[in-house]
Amino acid sequence: MAEDSGQERTEEPTEKKISESRKKGQVARSKELGTTFVLIFSAISLLLYGPALGKGLFNIMGRALSLNRNETYDTTKMFAIWDIAFSELLFPFAMFVLIIALAGIVGNTLLGGFNFSWQAAAPKASKMSPAKGLKRMLGPQAAVELFKSILKFALVAGFAIFLISAFFYEILHLSIESIPNSIIHALEILAWMFLGISCTTIIISAIDAPYQSYNHHKQLKMTLQEIKDEYKNSEGDPQIKARIRRTQREMSQRRMMQDVPDADVVVTNPTHYSVALKYDTEKAGAPIVIAKGVDELAMQIRKVAIGNEVPIVESPALTRSLYHTTEVGEQIPDQLFTSVAQVLAYVFQLKRFNKGRGRRPTSLSKDLPIPDDLKH
Repeated sequence: MAEDSGQERTEEPTEKKISESRKKGQVARSKELGTTFVLIFSAISLLLYGPALGKGLFNIMGRALSLNRNETYDTTKMFAIWDIAFSELLFPFAMFVLIIALAGIVGNTLLGGFNFSWQAAAPKASKMSPAKGLKRMLGPQAAVELFKSILKFALVAGFAIFLISAFFYEILHLSIESIPNSIIHALEILAWMFLGISCTTIIISAIDAPYQSYNHHKQLKMTLQEIKDEYKNSEGDPQIKARIRRTQREMSQRRMMQDVPDADVVVTNPTHYSVALKYDTEKAGAPIVIAKGVDELAMQIRKVAIGNEVPIVESPALTRSLYHTTEVGEQIPDQLFTSVAQVLAYVFQLKRFNKGRGRRPTSLSKDLPIPDDLKH
């Protein structure tokens, strides 16, 4: 995408991009680092267990070549050597293989950590494309691999010549040593030479590992457009989110308007604010705000209240305080109990009067007591 848009990858990769790349198996890996670990620990394990392996092989060969007359003609004796082979070689060979296996795992996961991906293991048609294959062969990565190969050859060949010259007289002396000492000594020389040659790959790994980490990070870098696209995909398109919020607000307003006919009273500003209250002693210990609104929505609340004969009381300070301190569905604050109780008492007395069961209540003061910290 970056090439198509003409934008450069200048932005650091996001956590989402890094996570997705790991799921696809795209992590920093250095084959040279894994090879170095395997070679060096193979040499170390050969130094540790090479003598035991050499001694075991010598005993097996000695036993196989020293059959008596009865063993020669008895076919059941031919497999007796396996007991010796098993007892002589099992432990040193198992430790040899175990050390190499652990070195391979550690060396290949040291850079990039352990990561397994089915997507990376799945076959890809793009890997079979001749055009893309030619591009990889002639690309900068191929040039780096060629440089590493030449450097490895030069280092290994040069150090091998140095080691052969250093051990030259010891190698010649093997011809006059007695068996099995000559075999054990030869394995020791071979192991030390192997270790020395393997250590030359540390230089290659020291160059390759940082380069692979840098190259992987460079490939993960993003363009500004990719950052924006990812933000839209993760956070949502601002226009869509605004439309969703608007729809949710409209649905909430419709639910509020449906509850207004059940209100006990609607307190108003009277021009800008309206708050509908309901007091149900069985469900709540205090009056609840079941609808509220400003300007146009406040007018709609009043219209619905008038159409359903819900009493409307003008109390500017109380209405503003209720609107700003209490959400729909919440009980009114404790500090407003006294003022709201006066409004409800007035409404209940007015209902009794309209039904001919009591006296007309005295007019309710529009300036009900409101605590200073709740005034708006």
